[in-house]
Amino acid sequence: MALSAGIVGLPNVGKSTLFNTITNSHVEAANYPFATINPNVGVVKVPDYRLEELAKLINPDKLTYATCTFVDIAGLVKGASKGEGLGNQFLANIREVNLIVHVVRCFNDKEITHVYESVDPIRDVEVINLELILADQDVILRRLSHLIPRVKSGDKKSAFELTVCEKIKKLLDENKLIKKNFFSDEEWEIVKTLNLLTSKPILYVANINTDDIATPENNQNYLKLKEYIEKNSTDLLIPLSISMEYEISSLSKEDQQTFMNDLGIKKPGLDRLIQTTYSLLNLKTFFTFGKKETRAWTFKDGMTAPECAGVIHTDFQKGFIRAEVYNYQDLLKYGSEVAVKENGKMRLEGKDYVMKDGDVCLFRFNV
Repeated sequence: MALSAGIVGLPNVGKSTLFNTITNSHVEAANYPFATINPNVGVVKVPDYRLEELAKLINPDKLTYATCTFVDIAGLVKGASKGEGLGNQFLANIREVNLIVHVVRCFNDKEITHVYESVDPIRDVEVINLELILADQDVILRRLSHLIPRVKSGDKKSAFELTVCEKIKKLLDENKLIKKNFFSDEEWEIVKTLNLLTSKPILYVANINTDDIATPENNQNYLKLKEYIEKNSTDLLIPLSISMEYEISSLSKEDQQTFMNDLGIKKPGLDRLIQTTYSLLNLKTFFTFGKKETRAWTFKDGMTAPECAGVIHTDFQKGFIRAEVYNYQDLLKYGSEVAVKENGKMRLEGKDYVMKDGDVCLFRFNV
């Protein structure tokens, strides 16, 4: 199960520099609009100290992290939903991701142009959000045109979907993003099938000046954006100095630590970005532990042991018998699987077991 996040924002807000940083790649990041024409895709590991600690016990031949795919999408402008700038092809790219990382410019720099010639994070957020809303309005209007005849013919299933789509249309007409708290669980199942841009979780990244990284509250643009998001959304916001993060990423591991120590930073802000995008979708991690490979696997919170076995291979789920499960902390405490078992910390779990974050598992199956 993979996580994909699309990086969006107006031109020249730091999207491609952020992408370069988190993927250690070198896509073009130029000081003019639409430097990104085709979406750049990069797969990065999800930082996880637990996996690293487990590896120290056994020195595996292979250590495999959970991964996150980031897509750098071209800068959107007002009118994108109608084809302005580089248009709907990039809105289509956003539809393919699980989560939106919306980069908002909160720094002042006369050397870096702004497409609207001034720094105003609230305006910029509303420009992007409106384009997402307009694009989704077209989707809902088309869906309504298909549903209405079916409802008239007596299709009860379509009647329920129609009420949900009408509710969505009303929210969009009020310039509201489509969020889960507006809907019942049953209604939200319908919403998910529509793959709306405005229904995706959003992580806002306030790109602030390097001088403000230790005290982002000193940045007035960041404070304005924080207040706006807290008032109008259930989404999350984190401050980053993207230029500084890029500088950190270009250093060796040793120099990175020295640099961060000098700034009073415990770890790169991008680790927090990646972990936040991972957790925002209620994704958790279980581990498999062995000499050939010790690995982190991603699963959705609430999944059962057979479903998690299926994350490794579909045959594991089809022929699931049981899971041998223990917590990673017990393995670190006792030092080996044999000692974990001897101390009564290993459990045999069946098909109804709901997996927990940090479980270490061996799945027994027969196909």
